Amino acid sequence: MTLLSRYNLPITHSDGEVRLLQITDTHLFADPAGRLLGVTTAQSFTAVVEAIGERANQMDAILATGDISQDHSAASYQRFAQGIAHWQSPCFWLPGNHDDQPNMHSQLNQHNIQPAQHVLLGEHWQMILLDSQVPGVPHGELSDAQLQHLEQCLTAHPERFALILLHHHPLPAGSHWLDQHQLKNQQALWQVLANYPQAKTIICGHIHQDLDCCYQGVRIMSAPSTCIQFLPDSYDFALDTTNPGWRELTLHANGHVSTQVHRIEGNRFLPQLDAGGY
Repeated sequence: MTLLSRYNLPITHSDGEVRLLQITDTHLFADPAGRLLGVTTAQSFTAVVEAIGERANQMDAILATGDISQDHSAASYQRFAQGIAHWQSPCFWLPGNHDDQPNMHSQLNQHNIQPAQHVLLGEHWQMILLDSQVPGVPHGELSDAQLQHLEQCLTAHPERFALILLHHHPLPAGSHWLDQHQLKNQQALWQVLANYPQAKTIICGHIHQDLDCCYQGVRIMSAPSTCIQFLPDSYDFALDTTNPGWRELTLHANGHVSTQVHRIEGNRFLPQLDAGGY
């Protein structure tokens, strides 16, 4: 896909911190009443956006880590763009396995939500966005071109800590059914990262749950979906009753990342717990 090669994001905080908001796996429909396993995804997305607004935290950028749409429709991407339109921060996105990239590009671009492969974040960090989508299948894979892009960015900016984004989880999350749909060529990713100690953090979507762990010196994190949640450590498909949510991250000038997951309150979005899949 055609992407902007680089985006420079100036940071004005005196401490050099970069403050990010991750929203993921919204699974929106053209129909505002569209439901995924019992949850009306437009309503849960709106509830998350409103809850974020109530916190009134200043974010330098929004990260949308895939599966914005469930039905591939142009209207679903318009719904996402309209939902975050009141925020002034730029939004950077990448595709998930459910997304239709032509509609994603055309509709989000109309709302000034631009794609980017590489973002320079202030003076101390860079963000590298990777496309792990394999059209027509749920699992992910990084092409040779994507791996080369990753290595080129890391080589070009050895002085910057690196935040890497992709949709699919790059190591098992602990659920057999879900781990069948992880990044299939993950070892190729880890082979690249082994040569670049400044590659500190990976952010992904796809698993509809909070994950925060370390592997080979790299911290890997995911965020709750804004709609349904998958039950952690489940051999077979299973849904969780935890609420929709989001992740906030602060990238510090010394390479440390502080983060917190937040969820909406109440029990308005309980899923269809007897579902056998989706």
